[in-house]
Amino acid sequence: MDKKEVQQLKIKPAEELKKMLVEYREKLWTLKDAILNGKVKNVKEMRTVRKDIARIMTFLGFNQKNNNGTK
Repeated sequence: MDKKEVQQLKIKPAEELKKMLVEYREKLWTLKDAILNGKVKNVKEMRTVRKDIARIMTFLGFNQKNNNGTK
């Protein structure tokens, strides 16, 4: 994810972030399988997918706190 995509995560609703989270987790699962089978040569891609998942989870938590009225 580049900086623009991260900035867009801040304004997305929680439901859309949850859908993205499911997609990225599926992508991570298939990537792990492909790496184990030797189909993928770029293993660093798994690291970026995990970081993207962490970013999405961070913004989900941030949105949840703001919706409850607490900061």
